[in-house]
Amino acid sequence: MDRNYFELFALPVSFDVDLSSLSQRYQDLQRSAHPDKFTNATDRERRISMQQASIINEAYQALKDPLKRAQYMLSLNNIDTNSESNTVMDTAFLMQQMELREALDDIMEVSEPLSALEIFSADIETQIHNLISQCQNCFSDNSQDSLKQAEGLTLQLQFLYRLREEVEDREEALL
Repeated sequence: MDRNYFELFALPVSFDVDLSSLSQRYQDLQRSAHPDKFTNATDRERRISMQQASIINEAYQALKDPLKRAQYMLSLNNIDTNSESNTVMDTAFLMQQMELREALDDIMEVSEPLSALEIFSADIETQIHNLISQCQNCFSDNSQDSLKQAEGLTLQLQFLYRLREEVEDREEALL
């Protein structure tokens, strides 16, 4: 199965994925490839079934999440956002991230940290939503300049996703 993930799910290569179609197709594919259907099959057939189920899971995880979908779409264009050598990052955004992390640290010192975290989290979600919208525009254009811009936006999304996880960890610690 060396088809791309969009082909696997019979979807157009687009950042705008119909999540209900994706989910339905995922369930259909999993039913057809599930290892339990191959209990009486040969070792080779069971192994192939497990590999297919694994690829289906991997593809589904990549396409259902906007960050992973952006990373995957960039990889289809030979752009690796996970590379250590990737330094396409807006300096102003990096400064903003440092300020956000400092603000997150300061929240833990206020009298109502949970309320402050909720407000902070809502701001992060707004920023994530805005970046996803910008990614949609870049991927729909699909020019080299737009792909380069999508790369920068995807790197920014990675930062914000990590920050969101930190906020969630701190909320859990306070509960």
